Amino acid sequence: MERTIQSALISVFYKDGLEPVVRRLHELGVKLYSTGGTQTFIEQLGIPCTAVEEVTSYPSILGGRVKTLHPKVFGGILARRDLAEDQQHVKEYEIPMLDLVIVDLYPFEETVQSTDDESKIIEKIDIGGVSLIRAAGKNHKDVVIVASRTQYSELLELLNKSNGATTLGERRRFAAAAFTECAHYDVAIADYFNRTAEGGNFQLSYGNKQVLRYGENPHQQAAFYGDSDALFSKLNGKELSYNNLVDIDAACQIISEFSGAAFAIIKHTNVCGVAERSNVSDAWTAALAGDPESAFGGVLITNQTIDKAVAEKINELFFEILIAPAFDEDALALLKSKKNRILLQQKTLFYPTKEYKRILNGVLVQDADKANFETWNEVGARPCTDAEKSDLLFANIVCKHLKSNAIALVKDKQLVGKGCGQTSRVDALRQALEKAKQFGFDLRGAVLASDAFFPFNDCVQMADEAGITAVIQPGGSVRDNDSIEYCKTHGMAMVMTGLRHFKH
Repeated sequence: MERTIQSALISVFYKDGLEPVVRRLHELGVKLYSTGGTQTFIEQLGIPCTAVEEVTSYPSILGGRVKTLHPKVFGGILARRDLAEDQQHVKEYEIPMLDLVIVDLYPFEETVQSTDDESKIIEKIDIGGVSLIRAAGKNHKDVVIVASRTQYSELLELLNKSNGATTLGERRRFAAAAFTECAHYDVAIADYFNRTAEGGNFQLSYGNKQVLRYGENPHQQAAFYGDSDALFSKLNGKELSYNNLVDIDAACQIISEFSGAAFAIIKHTNVCGVAERSNVSDAWTAALAGDPESAFGGVLITNQTIDKAVAEKINELFFEILIAPAFDEDALALLKSKKNRILLQQKTLFYPTKEYKRILNGVLVQDADKANFETWNEVGARPCTDAEKSDLLFANIVCKHLKSNAIALVKDKQLVGKGCGQTSRVDALRQALEKAKQFGFDLRGAVLASDAFFPFNDCVQMADEAGITAVIQPGGSVRDNDSIEYCKTHGMAMVMTGLRHFKH
């Protein structure tokens, strides 16, 4: 069913990109209605425009809170063109018909991000805009609704193509986008209020849909919803894949834990190499040495500027992605030599506050695991040395970012062995010891971190036999004393943190 736009109501907060639309509507002879700043904008273009106040015979009141909430406005949007009763009311009450509504919403999310002043935030809860959008969307059989500046170009293309005529399918597509815009807006408002008054529903809304090449595997369709541009500037390389994004998330979380010069290598969300040193070049060398085999095709991340010296070292390895807060120009030129190699400049540190997981026919929600220990309870044969304490703190962080069951072996703030994703803790330790042996590390004086308690003393015994001198674990086993006594008998230091770090 085709409808031709003969009149339009335009009232928007964001006016960038609006001018060509307004000019084209004027060329097509469309009568324009508007309010406030948008009316001024249109008139400054030299285009005639009727104020909504002239239609309603009512001024904007309550500091602009009430402008368009009037039967003569909503009647012109909601009136059904093919229903005689509606048309009789239109004639009786002299209601102007509105065929196109261009209305966006106050910047609520942006205001929440920019201020803690609740009075300013509350004023950015749009009332009239949402009502106009819903009305036009409901009557999309007759009316076109444009609810976002991101659709101006699409509308302009339509106006140019068909001289103001629209099909039902086109109007329905605009309506779907409009209702999505309102839903996202309402979720943002509910989220703001639920910070202090928890609601009973799980609500989450992300825009900016980006269709990905595929999901975890080529036969799976996938998309990313969110604004990755707020976190990164992409300096080189192909489009990010589903698996890339998952690994980038893991990489950003672990690197945010370190204050010194650190480098980490991520593979399938697990850290396979990580080290902290006095400079970025040494940090890279130590991180790579931890498991050069697994590093192949990995995601690399550092909290330091990439200079030419470290870029030359990194350039010798095949990798998918390199993330850093900055790149020297000569380093960037070298790394760009491979066109598909993804280089991301990280704008800000990232660590989530909540975690979400689809499970069965619902969603699990939990706080992100941001804490590293609850207590520092030294229960072994002796106090930790300063070097051991430094390494234990480092190892505990690394272990937190490995899939359970997990063991991390660290020496001089370098991951020298790790076991992850194992069905028993002793298997995770065997894997970690084997990795350390494979790459020639001497474990004498190394430390061990475990993501959960030791059910038996077999792990501390294996660690001791390998030369490990200190252990950190949450504790909580009914047989904690077995591991504690072994440490006391064999001169090992042991720290209990009271905080488990399962990761599934």
